[in-house]
Amino acid sequence: MKKVALTVAVLALGLAACESKTENAADNAGLENAVEADAMAADNAVDNALDSAGNAVENAGDAVENAGEAVENAADNAAQ
Repeated sequence: MKKVALTVAVLALGLAACESKTENAADNAGLENAVEADAMAADNAVDNALDSAGNAVENAGDAVENAGEAVENAADNAAQ
């Protein structure tokens, strides 16, 4: 009878240990997914910031080009 009780106790402890590890694995998977989502969001934010900066540089270049054309037009008008 003691052998049966001891076997049941060992099995119960083993099962309890496995359950704890399974819960930890599930928690770790959830944490990993959250970290991955945060990293993707940060990556998207960086991409958007770079796109915005590129657009700002392009707009500045267009403004300089327009200013140069305005000066050229003013010079042409003054010469007439």
